[in-house]
Amino acid sequence: MTDYFAYIRVSTVRQGEKGSSLQEQRSSIESFAQNQGLTISVWFEEMETAAKLGRPAFNQMMQALKNGQAQGVIIHKIDRSARNLKDWACLGELIDRGVQVHFAHEAIDLHSRGGRLLADIQAVVAADYIRNLRQEVLKGFYGRLKQGYYPLPAPMGYVDQGKAKAKTIDPVIGPLVREAFQLYASGEYSLLRLSDEMHARGLKAASGKPLHVWALRNTLSNPFYIGLIRIQRTNEVFDGVHEPLIGKKLFDRVEAVRAGRIVPRQSDRFFQFRKMIRCGSCGHYLSGERHKVRFVYYRCHARECTAKASVPEAMIHRELESRFASLHLDDEEMRDFRDLMKEAESLYTVEKASAEETLRLRIGRCDERLARLTDTLIDGIVDKEMFQTKKTALLLEKRELAEQLEKLRSNPCWTVKALQKLELGNMAYQGYISGNPEEKRKIAETLSSNFVGVGKNVEITLYFPFEELSKTPSVTYGGPRPVLLRTRPRELAVLWRKKFDAHNDDSRGSPQSPSSPDDGEWRMAA
Repeated sequence: MTDYFAYIRVSTVRQGEKGSSLQEQRSSIESFAQNQGLTISVWFEEMETAAKLGRPAFNQMMQALKNGQAQGVIIHKIDRSARNLKDWACLGELIDRGVQVHFAHEAIDLHSRGGRLLADIQAVVAADYIRNLRQEVLKGFYGRLKQGYYPLPAPMGYVDQGKAKAKTIDPVIGPLVREAFQLYASGEYSLLRLSDEMHARGLKAASGKPLHVWALRNTLSNPFYIGLIRIQRTNEVFDGVHEPLIGKKLFDRVEAVRAGRIVPRQSDRFFQFRKMIRCGSCGHYLSGERHKVRFVYYRCHARECTAKASVPEAMIHRELESRFASLHLDDEEMRDFRDLMKEAESLYTVEKASAEETLRLRIGRCDERLARLTDTLIDGIVDKEMFQTKKTALLLEKRELAEQLEKLRSNPCWTVKALQKLELGNMAYQGYISGNPEEKRKIAETLSSNFVGVGKNVEITLYFPFEELSKTPSVTYGGPRPVLLRTRPRELAVLWRKKFDAHNDDSRGSPQSPSSPDDGEWRMAA
């Protein structure tokens, strides 16, 4: 048998499709075979690196040579055959068994001691070259990661901007990915249902089909969207310089839903106060029932309940209208309250600057601890696993502090919300009596924190400051130039400054509200 195999290879598919190396190798081998009078029966072509084991075409060729299907093989150069010592050793075994191996570009006699030594040296050099190249690539890869850049293709919702540049949010896909996080965080969507919903909204796979469940799961668990870079293979985490798509709070909620710590809500029939009124005896929600078409009652159907509250909807409306009417402030009271808020705003500005400086110092301490942690790894004080655990915790802490700082900078002074709340309370009565059922429910949910059915009555508790406002009488200390501010605005301002942080969820992450001054300071503000 005088037939020979021919093997040509490039390291990547891109090189094979767009480069000319395969054609040049083929031409060189054909010329060599013609000069030597050899016949090529089968060509083996591969587009894969020779640095690692498991090349399909190479392994198929080696097995065919072992089975005696050809007299030998012609390869362009030594580094085209193998760049790892195990594959070179397998090739050496075939040479020892009499298989003819020729290199078209290198005149080496593999059956002589000197030729074999020269070939072995070139194979070792090729393997060393690959090891060094791998180290340099990793060095550059981790160098970019430490700078905060992601040296891999942008995840869904982001766009590549080139080397050493931060990924930017895709103006079309980015908002859709954010919606996917928000919908899943609601607890109302399974991954399969979410995939169908997002496909209807325009978020789909490259094929145009809905995203596969595993792709959606990987997206929802990727901390890249909160500004961190995680290398999945090594579980290493780095601080990114790209703009976060979502906040850490939303990401944590999604994680809680994925872990089953948040149970999906169930839909219910529409009644204006559905799932708003609890039984004062057993604590269960009262169920809405319609009688004679026009009349609606909310009743307790719990078996263990003895009181069996039954509250007419008309009575709930009357109670809400009465409570909302008590929230009204006249023009003079609103003017006095605005004057007090102006003074409070100047005090808040000073404390806000102090809180910002505190957060910046804490972020700086995180950076210092990260630097010291790296030193402990270098000095061998901690192992790599402990290093990664502590590093991830510090990066998460830093990210949370950065979000607090950003929120603090963007949040307006609490006095703005105080005025907004009072104006909302001022308009509540008129909005309620003139609104449709959905608008009435929205106003009731916005202002009311608790509905308790007791017998045929309902007890309603309003959110801060509406509960306090409804119980604060409007009293004017007479005279054309009163010494004191009107009692109602003054008492409301004192309550707000003392309790704002405790009663308003939006104030979390803001600096602590200024200490409430005594009545003497409020008199001076008049």
